[in-house]
Amino acid sequence: MTSDATQLTDLQLAILKVLWNRGSATAAEITEALKSERGLAQQTIATVLTRLERRGIVKHETRQRQYIYVATVSEPEVRRSMLAELTDRVFEGDVAALVTQLLSAREISPGDLARVKQLIAAHESTRRN
Repeated sequence: MTSDATQLTDLQLAILKVLWNRGSATAAEITEALKSERGLAQQTIATVLTRLERRGIVKHETRQRQYIYVATVSEPEVRRSMLAELTDRVFEGDVAALVTQLLSAREISPGDLARVKQLIAAHESTRRN
């Protein structure tokens, strides 16, 4: 994945989420999917798609004179990349500071907290093996 995937705007990320959910889509389909939350013109979406394609984050194929777009990066790849960038830039690579901030920034349900504990335990057990 390109390191460019860490630098995504909210709109670019919203477009990628549509592509991840659908697998592929035209600019018109993406515009329709984002209509209620964004209300943007199809040309705006097409422009953003062109920029994402130049960066290698999406690609297109032509079917019946329409561009069909697909993401070339997966959601887990983008999450990992963006989180690594955030950890490095904001927390100077200090993962414990990041986790502390996450835990203190908002109310965490007992179920979510239990899940985090399970994830930590699973991570620790794989490190020992």
